Amino acid sequence: MLSDSIILNKIQRQPKQTAGYKQLMRELGLHGDQRKELSGRLQKMISAGQLVKMDSDRYAIPQAAAASSKNLIAGKLSLHRDGFGFVIPDLASASPNLKGRLAGDIFIPPHAVGSAMHGDQVLVEVTNVRDGGKAEGRVLRPVHRVHATVVGIFHYGARNNYVAPLDQKISQQIVIPHGMEYPEASRVVSRTSQRKELRTTDDGRRTTSKHRVLGEEAARRSDWSDLDGVVVDVEITDWPTATQQPRGRVFEIVGYEEDFGVDVEIIIRKHHLPHRFPEQVLAEAEAVEPIIPSTEIRKRRDFRDLPIVTIDGETARDFDDAVLVSRLQNGNFELQVHIADVAQYVVPETALDQEARLRGTSVYFPDRAVPMLPLELSTDICSLRPQLDRLVMSCIMEIDNRGDIVGYEICPGIISSAERMTYTAVNAILQGEESAKARYSPLVANFELMRELQAILYRKRERRGSIDFDLPEPIIEFDELGLMKSITRSERNIANRIIEEFMLSANECVAGYLENKAASLYRVHEKPEAKRVYDFEVIAATFGYSLGVGALPIQRVQFKTDRRASYGTGKRARDLEIPKEVHITPRMYQKLTAKIAGKPEERILSYLMLRSLK
Repeated sequence: MLSDSIILNKIQRQPKQTAGYKQLMRELGLHGDQRKELSGRLQKMISAGQLVKMDSDRYAIPQAAAASSKNLIAGKLSLHRDGFGFVIPDLASASPNLKGRLAGDIFIPPHAVGSAMHGDQVLVEVTNVRDGGKAEGRVLRPVHRVHATVVGIFHYGARNNYVAPLDQKISQQIVIPHGMEYPEASRVVSRTSQRKELRTTDDGRRTTSKHRVLGEEAARRSDWSDLDGVVVDVEITDWPTATQQPRGRVFEIVGYEEDFGVDVEIIIRKHHLPHRFPEQVLAEAEAVEPIIPSTEIRKRRDFRDLPIVTIDGETARDFDDAVLVSRLQNGNFELQVHIADVAQYVVPETALDQEARLRGTSVYFPDRAVPMLPLELSTDICSLRPQLDRLVMSCIMEIDNRGDIVGYEICPGIISSAERMTYTAVNAILQGEESAKARYSPLVANFELMRELQAILYRKRERRGSIDFDLPEPIIEFDELGLMKSITRSERNIANRIIEEFMLSANECVAGYLENKAASLYRVHEKPEAKRVYDFEVIAATFGYSLGVGALPIQRVQFKTDRRASYGTGKRARDLEIPKEVHITPRMYQKLTAKIAGKPEERILSYLMLRSLK
């Protein structure tokens, strides 16, 4: 089966990371309709920025295209509303001639922007590199257009109608030719089509559309005879030039800015979040068989008889993980963490897989969410709902009384969650509320074991130097009309901490497992910069606190530009004081965190401490 990854791998293996259409056709062994499919995929990959078209027949990886010229480099264009811009260079795409010479972004004067727009990935010719690595250049061509669509406010004009983009960095107005003011009839989203898209429950209540996890989309109007002042989404049909503004056509009417829900819809479109599933993706999701075959069950370890539970927030719609703690005969704890086995249903190179890769994650808003996978998977088959058989990947850990993991096993499993618990309910049980303990009496002993193990794991993390910033998280509350009524502080109770510690333990095991099995990404937290520590110490001192780093060694430096400016004037160039390397440990942060706990200044100092870290 032909796929984007197969094409990219083929081109990347070429000596100069370039390949011709006929070469790809021949080496991939394509015939008949597969040739048309290759042509279509190549065009899409160019639009997505995965490839660059070198000439009429050759395609290249963007970095290879830039490196083929000694003065070219690829990067992301950030425009200012006054017309000039800066390109954030991808140094990996720079030729040896440019590498090591550039420092910072490349300045693009207004006349050198060409047809590029804010956010585009562009190919830049560097025209000048001054002392200190400051560079200037001109955009040769966009490599990847970020703004195939632009959301803005529609206006009628004397000569042409136009849309003013809501993103102020897109300074050009989009001209809307006559006849392009309304979406095609098949694309108009009316109240009727909205109702068709919404699911209904047995009692006739409207719930969410097939494209959303929760929350209805913006209220739709049926009469749009007057579009002036209405927020619309525009597809760009002609890109800007030195003498012409971009032109486009309205393909979606979003609504008035003050209409309920339109604010979120604007954000979704402004950031180009994929929010509508292609029909093929929905068809694949709907075709997934919810009944687990006996052949698959026999391949897995069966945990269905155990009192495993999920613990999530009250508003959670999908349940990704489940846990269980028990005592072993040797006195150690057994911690089980089960994660929904989504990979069982999202097969590589399918439409579901491609869409999930495109989205990358679910995106959550205060009143709704844009899911990574269709609802059939995200809130049903891949959600660990209670009393239902669900496939999982399981991490079974043996932990001693010091919190050390003495052994673990990772295996495919099957569970049937005993209960859907909330953080509030588990906290109530552990606080000794009789009504909560009576309701979940079979599980109370297990929750108490969880609390015991959490305390042990937390003490172990403290010994290792982990810093626990207990920063409050805001919760936005809405009334029955969907209007915001208040912002409250979320409580991070013992149940939250239990799940945090258990997931950290499972992650450590999986990381250790992968380290010995396959190449994988990981992150190292570097030591904080001396300048940031110094800035924090200055502010903390006004509250009477310090990290305890002592006097910071200072290095005095002068900029070349200051020295040149002072030459011949008899004045000395100004000195800048920059802190040198500083000795600091996680324990210093731990001690200060403990000192400020419960104090009025705790929140501000915690945020500033967090910002001082890498």
